[in-house]
Amino acid sequence: MTGARGVVAALTAAAVLVGGATACTSGGGGGGPRGLAELRNWGFADWDAWAERHAFRNPPAPDAWSADRMDQAPPRQPEPAAAGPETTLPSASPSTAPSPSAPPSAAVPAVQAEPVPRPYTSYPASGKVFMTAPNGGTGQCSATVVADPAHPGRSDLVWTAAHCVHEGKGGDWYKNLVFVPAYNSSGAASNRQKATVAQVAPLGQWWADQVVTSPLWTVEGGRGGDAANQYDFAVIRVHGPAGETRSLEEVIGTAVPVWFDAPREQLAVQAWGYPAVAPFDGQELERCDSGRPGSRSFDPARPAMLVIGCTMTGGASGGGWFADGPDGRQRLVSNTSLGTQAHAALNGPYLEGVARQALDYIARK
Repeated sequence: MTGARGVVAALTAAAVLVGGATACTSGGGGGGPRGLAELRNWGFADWDAWAERHAFRNPPAPDAWSADRMDQAPPRQPEPAAAGPETTLPSASPSTAPSPSAPPSAAVPAVQAEPVPRPYTSYPASGKVFMTAPNGGTGQCSATVVADPAHPGRSDLVWTAAHCVHEGKGGDWYKNLVFVPAYNSSGAASNRQKATVAQVAPLGQWWADQVVTSPLWTVEGGRGGDAANQYDFAVIRVHGPAGETRSLEEVIGTAVPVWFDAPREQLAVQAWGYPAVAPFDGQELERCDSGRPGSRSFDPARPAMLVIGCTMTGGASGGGWFADGPDGRQRLVSNTSLGTQAHAALNGPYLEGVARQALDYIARK
């Protein structure tokens, strides 16, 4: 979750992006938006033109990820932010965007991460993503299978953090991006035991075909917490192992709907992930029953991030945050983006219109 220096540190980093085609309908589509206001007005053609300009090819490499290489992939620890913003607890107001002038209050209480009972195939929407960096290093993050609005019951979409698919400003795309649902479900690789690929990837390795993230992250994202983290999300489209014709959702049996513009004051958040920095080792799926989130903002013009008490560390980055929707069904409301030096809290982006556009784009594409 967090780095060793500073108040706030970004979690694991890595990268990939989607290709596309067609002309853009606004001034910034091909090269990126000129600002948040323009991005919020983008249509499909704008996203497609931007994706074409930032096209990435991720040809499958069946032997890229052995069980040992997955085990050894480190969670990347970017430099921390120079300073952290204040944290505020939510008010009773129904507003989804807390006032930037709201007075700071006590930080959210720390919540101890607890191990999720095995086998993890009972909760197969959660898993890990692995990737290689331009400099040759490897990395890992956590991720969640989400529902595809264009293909109900047949989703191949995975939600994670933007910094788990792209290095941010001045960076490059990562390659060999693969999703492993229910990673280490049986515990075969726990306690540094030698395990086979079949044991750590009981539902297979799902290779990334396309990825979309917020264009704001690719032009602003840094090595530590800042306003870019308020749009630190990404959606990956994957395909299955050789010979697998079913969708990811059909194979694992589930996909979590995304709840955009969720009312902050009504949420009781549960965060899941695979923390990999001590006292964790990346082999165990953990969760924090964190309850009602607070807020944190680097830029008051952007939706404030959600903040929860949780002791998960680096490697949990990209992991899903869940809350019960109006119909009682569990929904994804955010993903882990930033942590604190004290390993006491996690921060995640508030998912509103731009995140909805990204999901709709890759679903249609």
